[in-house]
Amino acid sequence: MASDQAPASFLTLRQRWSQSRMALLTWWGHLSPARQDRMAMMVPLFSVLLFLAAIATSFWYLHNEEEEREQESIKRDIELVHQQMRLQLIDAQEHWVQMSHEVIAHHITPAQFLTQAQQQMRSHPEILGMAWLDAERHGRAYALSTNPTNATPPPEGLSSAAEPSYLSAEPPASHPASQAFQRAADTHLLSYSEPFAIEPGQTVFQVHLPLVEHGTLTGMLVADIDVEPLLMHAVPTEIAGRHVLSLRNSQGEVIASTAGIPSHAIRPPTRLLSYAIPFAPVGPSLQLRGEGYRTSPNLIGNTLFWMVVALSVLTVWTLFGTWRHMKRRLQIQRTLVQETNFRRAMENSMPTGMRAMDMQGRITYVNPAFCSMTGFSEADLISYLPPFPYWPLERIEENSRLFQQELSGRTPAGGVEVKIQRKDGSQFDARMYVSPLIDPQGEQTGWMTSVTNITEAKRVRDQLTAAHERFTTVLEGLDAAVSVCTVSHGELLFVNRSYRMWFNTDPRWHALLAGQQDNLPTTNPAKQAENIDDLGGLSITELTDAGVDSHEVCLHAMNKWFDVRARYLQWTDGRLVQMLIATDITERRRFEEQAALQAERAQVSSRLITMGEMASSVAHELNQPLTAITNYCSGMVSRVKAGSIDQDTLIGALEKTSRQAQRAGQIIHRIRAFVKKSEPQRQEAKASQIVENALELAGIELRRRSVTIHSYVAQRLPSLHVDPILIEQVLLNLLKNAAEAIDTAQMPKNRRHIELRVTPRHKPDQGGMIEFSVSDTGPGMKDDVAGRLYEAFFSTKADGLGIGLSLCRSIIESHQGRITAENIYNGEAISGCRFSFTLPVGNLADSSKHAAQ
Repeated sequence: MASDQAPASFLTLRQRWSQSRMALLTWWGHLSPARQDRMAMMVPLFSVLLFLAAIATSFWYLHNEEEEREQESIKRDIELVHQQMRLQLIDAQEHWVQMSHEVIAHHITPAQFLTQAQQQMRSHPEILGMAWLDAERHGRAYALSTNPTNATPPPEGLSSAAEPSYLSAEPPASHPASQAFQRAADTHLLSYSEPFAIEPGQTVFQVHLPLVEHGTLTGMLVADIDVEPLLMHAVPTEIAGRHVLSLRNSQGEVIASTAGIPSHAIRPPTRLLSYAIPFAPVGPSLQLRGEGYRTSPNLIGNTLFWMVVALSVLTVWTLFGTWRHMKRRLQIQRTLVQETNFRRAMENSMPTGMRAMDMQGRITYVNPAFCSMTGFSEADLISYLPPFPYWPLERIEENSRLFQQELSGRTPAGGVEVKIQRKDGSQFDARMYVSPLIDPQGEQTGWMTSVTNITEAKRVRDQLTAAHERFTTVLEGLDAAVSVCTVSHGELLFVNRSYRMWFNTDPRWHALLAGQQDNLPTTNPAKQAENIDDLGGLSITELTDAGVDSHEVCLHAMNKWFDVRARYLQWTDGRLVQMLIATDITERRRFEEQAALQAERAQVSSRLITMGEMASSVAHELNQPLTAITNYCSGMVSRVKAGSIDQDTLIGALEKTSRQAQRAGQIIHRIRAFVKKSEPQRQEAKASQIVENALELAGIELRRRSVTIHSYVAQRLPSLHVDPILIEQVLLNLLKNAAEAIDTAQMPKNRRHIELRVTPRHKPDQGGMIEFSVSDTGPGMKDDVAGRLYEAFFSTKADGLGIGLSLCRSIIESHQGRITAENIYNGEAISGCRFSFTLPVGNLADSSKHAAQ
């Protein structure tokens, strides 16, 4: 059973290997030759790099393992030395504790303290001195080391003088000795101070043991430890021979070393291997550090390693050189293929046919465009000698002559125009350009001919020629003068018949029509070019996009008016030109002037008609002041004759008579000013003054018809630039029509009133304006009447002329305003009618005076 399964597994593995191999070969076959070369080049390079990486990894592993062993050796040695130094301090600490107990129990005197201290300093050479201080830090006894190795002066507080320095002058509170004393006094525990230098090259730290009796601090035992003897006596000889050990302070300064480094040296050169631990009894302010160099042979310097490296580098360099050579060859091959494909694509895509011939005139090459152009295939044309199959039968002799001219190299540089016959018998026009074919040795091997189908180009050219002729005919037949002039030099490029008939071909009239100057310009070309257009400094795009500028010009020299439309164009040669179309509008201007005169006469007539209609009301209005004057005069004459009037009464009567006469005079003056014929004069006018004058005249008619008026004029209205008489005429006409509508409809007393409102308005399409509205309570307008209100000679009154509202509309529109009429509704019933018109505020230029002179 097992024997049957083994062959089956073997066959499965063999099938998978075959499938993988086939997939790999298929993938390799789909790669381009360039990619196959690159892949084949990368395999040996990858192998060499992998071998070099394996060798470097092995050496790196051995090197790291060796460094770890040496690092572990330094660590063990440092910990051993640290333990030895701690044991020395612990042994001394036990003697200090025993002495403190005896001192507290008063079993020893200061002399006995000195004896015991001297004995301890002889057994511990690292102790420089010991002192017995009271609670106020005054010395009771002190002893100095007599060890000849410690010949340096004692530290502060343990002077060899009669009195220690720390007893005569207490160190500052920031001194490490003061801080340790205070810490031991506060905690009642043994305290170590931070290392401090007593002189250059010697550093100590102090041990403070408090003397506490019944919970009260009675004194302090102080011992000074020299760090250098402490280190030297704790380091075994074999360890000192392997490594350099040193004690450093919190700033990293070396204060003691087995290598004899001076204590003032800071941060010795970095060694290859190092290990540091804090000195436990003292704390992190004192650090024990060990350093050493590698003692085993350098594996990286091994000759075998460098030979392997050198061989690998040489192999990589060789492979890199081969790869560069292959890359350069592939790049040249790729460039050649791209160039060939580019030229083939360019020849196949261009519509120009290409034909190559040898020196005997045999066709050696034609491109697809030439075949498509003639309808013959490449096999039909290659190796063919004249006469060629695409020559028309009727032009064989002419084409043979041109062909001989081509072979002799006498073809014109601009090419020759020929007829070519397609395979289906149709013909087309073509232009042929010939150039010689030169081989790499500089010898001519044949001729290359490019053929372009110009049938469509000729058709377009003929159409353009015909269109130009039609266009010229149309321009010549226009009644308007058309001229095109360059902006830079003032040169006329085109003028039509009307321009030549009116102005000959003088370019100065073009500048005059453009409105740049008032008189004929000088003949100075520079000044004339400057006067052509003030916008010549702008870009062509800005000028051509500006649109058409239309204005009217009067040529006084010809006594004619022209409507001129100007536009900037880019001429066919790229120059910026100005085109003018000037139409003679002299007759139209004359008709407009006559129409304006007729309108003015109609306005005066309308005012006269209005005064005629109001004649009875005016007579009644004048009758009152005249009757009063008569009565006053008759009364004064009677009393003067009777002698019953004094001077004051006479003066008062005369003043009343004068006021009545002035009132009558004002009425007459206002009527005369209203009906007086005068030229329209626009001026700054206040809306309130116009309303006041109109109400003064309309009040006569309103009182006669028993109609009351309510007026409202908004405060702080802006000024109007209008003819006040014409606006008063419009207001008076609207008020009179409203009063007539109310009176004719015989409205009751409570509906016999008119409302006049003057308010500011603002519309997005018209801007700021003032609105005048006249609202009545009459019967309103019918729908068929509303559409014909402003028609000339249309009136709803039996005796009306039908020119009032038409004239009002003309007056308002001449002031750039609008007039509207609408019914006022109360629910669905009409309760009156409202006429309103608007006038723009500010300075409004007269629309009839915009033409340039």
